Amino acid sequence: MSPRGERWIDPFAGIPGRRLFIAVPLPGDAAEAVRSIVDEVRAEPLPAGARDVRWVRLDGLHLTLRFLGPTPEGRLEPTVAAVRSVAAAAPGPITVQLGGAGTFPPQGRPRALWIGIVDGAEALGQLAGELDTALTEAGWASEHRAFRPHLTLARSDGVAAGPLVAGRLGAAMARGTIPVTLDRFGLFESVTGGGPARYVPVTSTDLGAITSEPPGVYHQSTPDPH
Repeated sequence: MSPRGERWIDPFAGIPGRRLFIAVPLPGDAAEAVRSIVDEVRAEPLPAGARDVRWVRLDGLHLTLRFLGPTPEGRLEPTVAAVRSVAAAAPGPITVQLGGAGTFPPQGRPRALWIGIVDGAEALGQLAGELDTALTEAGWASEHRAFRPHLTLARSDGVAAGPLVAGRLGAAMARGTIPVTLDRFGLFESVTGGGPARYVPVTSTDLGAITSEPPGVYHQSTPDPH
């Protein structure tokens, strides 16, 4: 819902091409820790008649490095090659700490709720910069927006309960941080319809080494509840 209560409209509806993005997926132990936080927040009742935010699927949690959007098939091969080259050049896994929480926008009714990065953001920023260089060489425009690493947990589309839920998420995250070792990197497709988006790997490799995986829905070692 928008702030006026209109139904959410997909901005990419009708645009041809696979909806692609490049991200670092969370491993199972970190996903389980995030799931516990989300379960705690969701267990608190909302005011009568209030609409909840739209929580993401917890079997596909990831830190997005670059959103590409609807992509023609002809651009897929050089994009995959760019992702693999960046993964191969990486020195290895990246250790970060998830901590704090916030919203976009930061004031008023939020459109998205997220958990932040309190340590390790510089290494992720360097990876994102190397990715931008590789994608530019592959024919993509350079990313003009500043890189702000975060873990999106819900989309609220301006619903009235958004600030309340965001406050509860912030309170839960204020108790500590979540250590995460990020060891994989890949190109993913966002598949919408029939509920929260599913994230299907196009290519997924170890940071610092090239390994191949057959396409399929990316699954964490935890079940799901976006």
